[in-house]
Amino acid sequence: MKLIILGRDGILNEYREDHVKSPEEWVPIRGALEALSRLNHAGWHAVVATNQAGIGRGMIDMAAINAIHQQMVRLAQGSGGRIDAVFFCPHPPEEGCDCRKPLPGMMLDIGRRYGVDLHSVPMVADTLRDLLAAQGAGCAPHLVLSGRAAHLDEDGLQQILQQVPGTTVHRDLAAFADHLVGSPRGSTATAATASRGAA
Repeated sequence: MKLIILGRDGILNEYREDHVKSPEEWVPIRGALEALSRLNHAGWHAVVATNQAGIGRGMIDMAAINAIHQQMVRLAQGSGGRIDAVFFCPHPPEEGCDCRKPLPGMMLDIGRRYGVDLHSVPMVADTLRDLLAAQGAGCAPHLVLSGRAAHLDEDGLQQILQQVPGTTVHRDLAAFADHLVGSPRGSTATAATASRGAA
């Protein structure tokens, strides 16, 4: 099984400092859902793994989070894509759970549920925290610059790459799709220029 783990905010949808609290606030990043569709059509299954501490803090309830994720799935389907499942951690950091990224518990759970070796699973992130979770779980780490990493300068980016060696950097999810399955026009040159890699 070809499986990808995706973060949510900053990768599929626009990141909000005040959290996404309703379906109307879940706004897809331009090109992200089309990129998801391309990945699906190339045989990749996509699972979302997201920290949602707003639940534990009382900012959002389970009915609202379910409605948001139903909206996300509907919009993905409308672009020809598919999200197989959504895994989320509802706990605030002070609870010390093992499912909140940067700990790898959520990814390990995904690996068990799907019966896959996580070393074969790319994980797409937009923060150091999520890259550390990928590293801890054994996933191949990929950083996109479409969310919270968008404002990194070169020094900030290099500091992240030093902490998570082997991370590959991409402009956004569309560039990640180019890297993984090739550009829509089949141009490998386009995929190469769209992504910045780090060994």
